[in-house]
Amino acid sequence: MQFDRTFKALPGEVVEIRPGIRRITAPNPGPMTFTGTNSYLIGTDRLVLIDPGPQDDAHRETLLTAVGSAPLDAILVTHTHRDHSPLAKNLKVATGAPVIGAGPHVFARPFREGDASLDVAVDQDYAPDEVLAHGARLEAGGSTFEVVATPGHTANHLCFALDGAGALFSGDHVMAWSTSLIAPPDGDMSSYLESLQLLLKRQDTLYLPGHGARLNDPLSFVEALFAHRMGREAAILGALECDSLSISSLVDRMYEGLDPRLRGAAGLSVLAHLERLEALGQASKINGSDTLWRAGSVAFESRD
Repeated sequence: MQFDRTFKALPGEVVEIRPGIRRITAPNPGPMTFTGTNSYLIGTDRLVLIDPGPQDDAHRETLLTAVGSAPLDAILVTHTHRDHSPLAKNLKVATGAPVIGAGPHVFARPFREGDASLDVAVDQDYAPDEVLAHGARLEAGGSTFEVVATPGHTANHLCFALDGAGALFSGDHVMAWSTSLIAPPDGDMSSYLESLQLLLKRQDTLYLPGHGARLNDPLSFVEALFAHRMGREAAILGALECDSLSISSLVDRMYEGLDPRLRGAAGLSVLAHLERLEALGQASKINGSDTLWRAGSVAFESRD
């Protein structure tokens, strides 16, 4: 699978993707956000904004300038991470547009001892005016959007399909530059894989993600992404069948040449796969250990 890391974005630049769709990238580049968060303005006479982005004054002013005098009918939010949703509240005050889309942040499972703190990632202040469910249709800004629920990266993650355009605003669910981080307890790997399968049943021809470049052949990319995840899972299980291993040891084996800044994210991804394998009865923690994992279920282990 080929990732596109050649994408460049200048903060404050308004880029027309096609008539009626503009992209504005926030000035928040980093190892988890690539060149920054992509906000999208859809429409001409009336507008819809998708993913307002982080709480950043410069990005706020760029968005308001791009909106200009056109009515902003809605602020749509794909999910409630702090690089996507916090500016919604501020822009609602400035424009009067309702905040619509993902529900308030929820975790995929309860916190457990040893879980990483996710306070820096989660927008707990997000307060939508309307929560949309899978299959809902929203008419706003002179366009019609179909809601595609894609839990996995977060439990409340949504994509938005633009009727008549073949375009899907894919948030952090599918991105051209990288795999999506699945970080328990915030995310869930089984849900993520099921959501990828859901997208493969659709006929969208263009993905506009929350970070990085557009995807012009999205279904082939999603197929490759699914295969990549399943290959990673098979490699983890194969390693556990040879030895009992910690997550740190699995990261060393699975991620050759890993950027040290991404080691924590890689560990969370491995944990997500391990929790999925545990739910399937294919992996478990060693009795009395919080750090070592082995192949096989607890029930199988107890019969040894």
